[in-house]
Formats: sequence, structure tokens, C-alpha cells
Amino acid sequence: MQTEKVVNHIVNWLKDYATNAGMHGFVIGISGGIDSAVTSALCAKTGLRTLCIEMPIHQHKNQVTRAQQHISWLKTHYANVSNLEVNLSSVFENFKQVIPEAEASETLELSLANTRARLRMSTLYYFAGLHSYLVAGTGNKVEDFGVGFYTKYGDGGVDLSPIADLMKTEVYEIAKFLGVTQEIIEALPTDGLYGDSRSDEDQIGASYPELEWAMKAAEEGKSAEDFDGRKREVFTIYQRRHRANSHKMNSIPICNIPISLKK
Repeated sequence: MQTEKVVNHIVNWLKDYATNAGMHGFVIGISGGIDSAVTSALCAKTGLRTLCIEMPIHQHKNQVTRAQQHISWLKTHYANVSNLEVNLSSVFENFKQVIPEAEASETLELSLANTRARLRMSTLYYFAGLHSYLVAGTGNKVEDFGVGFYTKYGDGGVDLSPIADLMKTEVYEIAKFLGVTQEIIEALPTDGLYGDSRSDEDQIGASYPELEWAMKAAEEGKSAEDFDGRKREVFTIYQRRHRANSHKMNSIPICNIPISLKK
């Protein structure tokens, strides 16, 4: 991948989109993960106002620390970056108090996890409306268009998606080019919606490199019967989640990166 050219392409797209929309900048939720780190850095490079918001809900200390370190790094390098912390833990707990009590189950746990994401979406749009900013999404290609590993009207509720045409491995490549801290690059990917240390791979059942392989194989017209062992297992996981993702897709502007720049 021609990393520098891809970065410039995304940054120019972001700046043009915001200018044409008559908006003053961007607001991004900062989680301490690789995707929000790269997205916020790309927005910051536009020179437009970039508001980074931490929205912890009983968050693991390591995630909070990484988010704070990343914001400090951004503010050191980009004068157009500002930040806020909005602790939503009490909001989340109050929500649980006013809804009817439900029996403990995996379904309840998932519903509450998605509620966390939707509380954060509402918070981002509050500040976006207040300042005439665009909500920048942090989903990558394999998450958004492959396995649908996002919450509809949660982290999937955004105005535009700068990195949605990039595979996860490409996001890591851009992170290294931009100078994102090593701690974030080395951290296990997690959605941070359960208040524990479970990773994306724990939830999905496959790693991002495996899912990228399966996504490319599916695009080539392959089926599970073409593979054996672990490859068949991963391809089946991908197919099942991809089919379930078909009803979730929203029409969100993404930065389409020319194939020539990805070679």
C-alpha cells in the first residue's frame, strides 16, 4: 500500500466533505483502540477543528489510559485538537434502573452492551449539533462491510466513515506511518462494551487477518466446501456474520480509496 498517498487521499476527502457540507470540523469518540486513534489523527491532519471525546462506561483502566495518552499525543502535534471527557457510567446505571427488570442472560448482556454504544452515539451527536461538526466513524472494512461487528445506531450511527475502505491490517500500517503510540498498536482489539477484557477475536471467533482472508475468498466466489480445517471454520464464521450483516447496512459516505494506491 502507498501509505502516504492513502493518508493524503483520506485527509483531502475529509476536508473537502466538511467544507462542501458547510461544517466546521469533526467529533470522534476515543476508545484507546487503533481505529479511533487512526481516525482522529486523520481528522486532525485536515487542520479543521477536531473534538475528541472520551465516554467511559465502567471502562477498563487500560482503555482509559490509552485514550488519554492518545489525546495528549494529538494535542501535542495538532493545535486544532480539543477534548472532553463525558463519563456516562451514571447515565447507563440510571437507564438500567428505570427499565423493567429482566432475567440475566446472554441476550440481556448483549442488549445492554449495545445500549452503551447508543448512549455514546447520542453524546457525539449532541456535540456535533452544538458546534456544527461531523461525527466521524471509526469502523474499518472488515468490520463494517464484512462481519458487521458494530452496533446499529450506535458506533454505526455516524456522518461519514474515513477508514471504512481499509482492512484492519491496513489501518495498522497507517497507524505506524502516523506515529500512533506503540501501546495502542499492540493492544488487543476490543469494543469495550462489556466492562471486561474480552477481545474482538473472543467475540467473533476469528482474528482480523483470518477474517480478511475469508472476505477476499468470498469475493472470489469461494464457498466453505473449498476449504478444510481451520480455514473452513473461519470461512463459515465469516459467511454467517456477513449474511446477518446484510440488514444492518446504512448508507454512510465512505472514502473510496483507488485500487492503485492500495498496491
